[in-house]
Amino acid sequence: MSQKVAVLGTGKIGEALLSGMIRAGWAPADLLVTARRPERAEELRARHGVNPVTNTEAAKTADTLILTVKPQDMGALLDELAPHLPADRLVISGAAGIPTSFFEERLAAGTPVVRVMTNTPALVDEAMSVISAGSHAGEAHLAHAEEIFGGVGKTLRVPETQQDACTALSGSGPAYFFYLVEAMTDAGILLGLPRDKAHDLIVQSAIGAAVMLRDSGEHPVKLRENVTSPAGTTINAIRALENHGVRAALIAALEAARDRSRELASGKKD
Repeated sequence: MSQKVAVLGTGKIGEALLSGMIRAGWAPADLLVTARRPERAEELRARHGVNPVTNTEAAKTADTLILTVKPQDMGALLDELAPHLPADRLVISGAAGIPTSFFEERLAAGTPVVRVMTNTPALVDEAMSVISAGSHAGEAHLAHAEEIFGGVGKTLRVPETQQDACTALSGSGPAYFFYLVEAMTDAGILLGLPRDKAHDLIVQSAIGAAVMLRDSGEHPVKLRENVTSPAGTTINAIRALENHGVRAALIAALEAARDRSRELASGKKD
């Protein structure tokens, strides 16, 4: 952990990575950050003891660069970094939809690039981070990315061809659950519950269900059947969900997210 790691464009996810690395044993002095606003950079220094630098300084001094800027800003950032970035530095991209080839074409020949799709539960150390290697990234590079992102949750390696699907499932996934909780809370209010009580009931049910899925080893169908008694309340609710096409709507939604990830990769913004 003596290598220097720079997080470029340090927003909420970037800051979550920093705090996770520090908890995992990284020395703040070995962590560099860049931010668009000087006051944000100073805030990160005060909160975590890390070193604010410019993008150019990060390219010259860091062993690993984690790029967390928005996809539409990535091209300009690479143009800024390329003249100063040696080919032996590891570049980790957290930008949705952008393939490793995009980076390899703009950086020095042979630069190792690792693509990572994480999600917002990184803020509470429960992220799902999906990791793929570019053409020049080897086992050591992948292991290093796992070491970094493992500090804020779970990691999974996949071929890059599966990244768009993973973006649809886990990258955007928390939003679907928040949307579902929002809808169920509204239903609880309609059924006569105060909003705060409906919220608490749903959130704890969601936590309990997630832990059962993770720890029981049972298929979700089996767990659902355990709750679904003949002619009971749950089967009536499930029938209503099926009648309203909820399963088909979810499949269509994830396909739409995957397609948008592909559009971002092709450079389409609207």
